[in-house]
Amino acid sequence: MELKIREKKKPFPVFSSFVLCVAVVICLYSAGNLWSIFSEYKKGSNEYNQIKEMVVKEQDPEKIPEEEYKVDDVKEWQAPIEIDHQKLLKINPDYVGWLYVEGIPEISYPMVKGKDNDYYLHRTFEKNDNFAGSVFIDSDCDKDMNSCNTIIYGHNMKNGTMFGKLKQFKLPETMQKSRYIWVLTPEGNYKYEIFSGYTAKINSETYTLIKGPGQEFIEYAQHMQQLNAISETATPAFKETDKIITLSTCTGNESTRFVVQAVRIEP
Repeated sequence: MELKIREKKKPFPVFSSFVLCVAVVICLYSAGNLWSIFSEYKKGSNEYNQIKEMVVKEQDPEKIPEEEYKVDDVKEWQAPIEIDHQKLLKINPDYVGWLYVEGIPEISYPMVKGKDNDYYLHRTFEKNDNFAGSVFIDSDCDKDMNSCNTIIYGHNMKNGTMFGKLKQFKLPETMQKSRYIWVLTPEGNYKYEIFSGYTAKINSETYTLIKGPGQEFIEYAQHMQQLNAISETATPAFKETDKIITLSTCTGNESTRFVVQAVRIEP
């Protein structure tokens, strides 16, 4: 009878055990980080959704005039939404107006102006610490939106919030939906028409703050129009007294930003 020799099991190598433990720790750490990021995204989204529920009222499209209406004999645009500005000012006195993008209606946020461009970078409208931060105008711009070039910043969030969907303007179908952007302030409603969208260097001329109306502004605006890389944009003949807004967000490349620029149009 042939005897079977039973092989002894080799002990699990110490090094392999160590590698396995390290891998498990890394997985748990990564999972924890992902959960922390998801949780922070969720908190930011919840805050802004609650604010929208409190202060935003959708207009009935059938009741909106095609162009404008008069307030105290002054022509003013009728916006697609109504905003309770007083509630927002009570929550945060730094509030300057509400941004609403027709072609991407998810971009609908209160705007603030801080003491510098860092304060609201990672603080929400209610001043809670959160990576989402706020949509804010450049601290050197006029809070009444009357700067020649008002720069508006927002994070390119991976979950699509804030300015995470601004890059959709690269798609022709987005511009075909609408090329209008609204800024609603306690003083009045301002309507802007998109004339340019492109990727800009962080220290480029795009971020020039023109001191006042004049030929310098016209030359600046015309140059920005020449940089346009999206379709279906307006081709305005700029005037010295025009006002434009520049929406700016990161691209994943630390040295560049994606920007969309629009010029104010009068009713």
